[in-house]
Amino acid sequence: MKSEHVTVLLDEAVDALNIKAGGNYVDATFGRGGHSRRILQKLENGKLLVVDRDPEAILVAKQLSQEDERVVVEYGAFEMLGALIDKNFETGVDGILFDLGISSPQIDVATRGFSFMQDGPLDMRMDNSQGESAADWLNHADWKEMSKVFWRYGEEKNATAIAKEIVLYRENEKPIENTAELVSIVVQVNKKQQNKHPATRVFQAIRIHINRELEQIKNVLPEAVEKLCSGGRLVVISFHSLEDRIVKNFIKEKMKPVAFDKRLPIAPDWKSDIKTIGKPVKPSENEVKNNPRARSSIMRVIEKV
Repeated sequence: MKSEHVTVLLDEAVDALNIKAGGNYVDATFGRGGHSRRILQKLENGKLLVVDRDPEAILVAKQLSQEDERVVVEYGAFEMLGALIDKNFETGVDGILFDLGISSPQIDVATRGFSFMQDGPLDMRMDNSQGESAADWLNHADWKEMSKVFWRYGEEKNATAIAKEIVLYRENEKPIENTAELVSIVVQVNKKQQNKHPATRVFQAIRIHINRELEQIKNVLPEAVEKLCSGGRLVVISFHSLEDRIVKNFIKEKMKPVAFDKRLPIAPDWKSDIKTIGKPVKPSENEVKNNPRARSSIMRVIEKV
């Protein structure tokens, strides 16, 4: 099954980067290249570094780089961004874009194991060439660890009951191998959930845990700001409250005045090295109508000063 990814907040995100014709930019979450292609339309003699840890996305990125010499491709997690920028640019960059979460091809291709709507191997790794799969983790974690993950990353109210049901299944049936098995276990506990699919929160939580998604966001934001040139922009699109909370708190902390001894006769001359650009941006009604997966997205923009 071939899945087409519809880029979220395409014009808004690229406009927010405030592209300079000869600037250096980074698309830190290339996906299928929607944002990158729009950046290239505004770029003249500049350079665009694209990064992704999904091998399938990298194949698309390499094809784009063959078509356009301004594109440089790096395979890896975006928490490696600082080193990748140092490798490819002599100075800092003029803009960095993060489009967090997962892409439609990852969700829609059953063999990736992200979807609770179709059966497939229980994988869920962004980079399915390395690391522990969702099945690996579910078949060795104890109920306390699973419960903690389901609650922390999925805010699943029945986290403990689901975790214990998984352990019971492992003991009485067999190791969990595919998405349909996990869905059936979760549905037994979440029978009364009606506003969304009963397995939504559990699948989200496992995906975030397996890929260290929130940890990577926390690690990369300070590095991204450090690598921006003066006047450079950082644009972050989040898709759920846990991601956006990290971004929002990072901005808040960066802009909070440094504490000083009030007994000093003169207060230190302190100024934040970032400023926010505009208010948080959400997709229009028309975009949500045409692409329902955009409905939970929110974009925040900061500028290095």
